[in-house]
Amino acid sequence: MVEFEFTAEQRALREVARDVCTRSSPEAEVRRLMGTPEGFDRAVWRRLGSDVGLLGLAVPEEHGGAGAGLVELALLAEETGRTLLGGPLLGTVALAVPALLVGGDAALAAELLPSVLDGSTVLALAATDDRGGWAPAQPSVTADGGTLTGGQAHVLDGAAADALLVLAAGEHGPALYLVDGDAPGLTREVQSGLDLTRRQARLRFDGVPARPAGSAADAADAVATARRTAAVVLAAAAVGSAQRLLDSAVEHARTRLQFGRPIGSFQAVKHRCADMLVDVEHARSAAYHAAWAADEGTDDPGLAADLATVVTTEAHLRVARGTVQVHGGIGFTWEHPTHLHYKRAVSDAALLGGRAAAAARLADAVLEPA
Repeated sequence: MVEFEFTAEQRALREVARDVCTRSSPEAEVRRLMGTPEGFDRAVWRRLGSDVGLLGLAVPEEHGGAGAGLVELALLAEETGRTLLGGPLLGTVALAVPALLVGGDAALAAELLPSVLDGSTVLALAATDDRGGWAPAQPSVTADGGTLTGGQAHVLDGAAADALLVLAAGEHGPALYLVDGDAPGLTREVQSGLDLTRRQARLRFDGVPARPAGSAADAADAVATARRTAAVVLAAAAVGSAQRLLDSAVEHARTRLQFGRPIGSFQAVKHRCADMLVDVEHARSAAYHAAWAADEGTDDPGLAADLATVVTTEAHLRVARGTVQVHGGIGFTWEHPTHLHYKRAVSDAALLGGRAAAAARLADAVLEPA
């Protein structure tokens, strides 16, 4: 038995997302945006929101979203991963919006979400410490008298954000605070990283004015929900990237001749491509199982998300290495697109605490009780 089959509406959604991503993110445009300060085209981002309505797929209708689910958002993420479409899908849609819905007050959500979902406002969740560690028990930013002081590192889409949801230590424990992107005392610096298609930033708060975004009692749940949602989106995007790599490797094996015959006719290359196909399908199953578990609630969503993280990051890395090998010398060059996806695979393995943290949570949940 299968858990679910994609509906006609979901298949149509995939086609729409694929068309928009393919037209908006050819390789030349990806490379151009890598050299810009924000790393993405705001006009394209607004088109995804206001024109196509894809940014609110997993947001309930009462908050202005489409009222669909994480499976639909995963379909969009897979297509953005396939084309390396620049934009704050992970930082805004997968992290900040779930945190706001779970941990923010209703008035704040009503104020922010319309402009976030139509693509005109970029909202980022700053929930790391000053070394980039995800969701610390003791935040490195403190709230005192309506201002924030401290620093955070490796904040996804933090440099381009118009507003920030900041996890800070308050009087009653860690809580979320809203900070304007142009607030006095806020310093933002783009951090250099391996993957230039997904930006991270270092933030410094020097008496930055902030307003409470929710109670301390809800902050931990909000950040945990955001991480779990983002892990599924990250896994689905990895599937799209891995599929693009596999397609590239197979096409090269079909057309590259050696000793008068396609290299794909040699057993070693055949086996490598077959192993890559197994990895991609394994990753796809894990990613969509996690999305389905979050929507249906029949399986443990946290367990499914951690499983998807471990499976997809390892599969993505293996497929990326295999694609480099199939392409031979050109697979290592800057001019070839393989290295863009390879760097994405390496970078993905370290985000949101990384695959090691996900594997440790799986061990604690499964092995310790046994």
